[in-house]
Amino acid sequence: MTIHACERRETLLAIEGVHAELGDQVVLRGVDAVIRDVVRTDVANQGQVVGVLGPSGAGKTTLLRILAGLAAPSSGRVLVDGAPVRAGDVGVVFQRCPLLPHRTVLGNVVAAGGSRERARELLERFGLAARADAWPRELSGGERQRAAILQQLLCGHTFLLMDEPFSSLDPLHKARACELITEVSRLDERNTIVVVTHDVPEAVKVCDTLWLLGRERAPSGEPVPGSRIVETYDLIARELAWHDGVERTARFAAFVREVTDRFAAL
Repeated sequence: MTIHACERRETLLAIEGVHAELGDQVVLRGVDAVIRDVVRTDVANQGQVVGVLGPSGAGKTTLLRILAGLAAPSSGRVLVDGAPVRAGDVGVVFQRCPLLPHRTVLGNVVAAGGSRERARELLERFGLAARADAWPRELSGGERQRAAILQQLLCGHTFLLMDEPFSSLDPLHKARACELITEVSRLDERNTIVVVTHDVPEAVKVCDTLWLLGRERAPSGEPVPGSRIVETYDLIARELAWHDGVERTARFAAFVREVTDRFAAL
């Protein structure tokens, strides 16, 4: 298997000591992480794809909202390009991919900003040109997802958060979602996609880095209140990133088992 040469350069996003509470419940506890620009020698524009994995109730949605600037942490901060994140700085594609029901696909994409010419160019590139005049109710789940992503791209976002992009998709459409995420990441060197999911195999297929979010355990075995990133996996170093058909290899299967087993201990 080919080893792709790359290096990680400047920090694009930093999470510093993020703590979050809901009422008297600690949801996140001292979350720290960074995303750096990944530069490859064999690809002009690589972009970054980071997966946030964790069991149900681990605080993935809370972390997503904080990363998007839609919720403030109890303490700590998130920096995007060195500045505190604000609502609107980061594009978000939620699980339901809401679109304006009274606008066509083209109308929805244009409404996000930019010219009709640029919107049509993106619709063509992402396989939606034939659906430009369709109404949102006429779209499949995968088509709605693509339209929602194009909205964020036309807003000028290089940071994109995706909430459970593989949920309720069959294997064929999961594969297409992975292809879409890869395509978007390679539109620009600085494009950075954070995928929040509980789908381990799909995350391994599409990401270059994984953050495993969960609660640690005290010596007594009791879970410590509040989740944090308990493990960071570098899929580039493990030779799992950027390889077509990697899901058919023994290395992939072994790693998916490793992460799944780690889930069970959280």
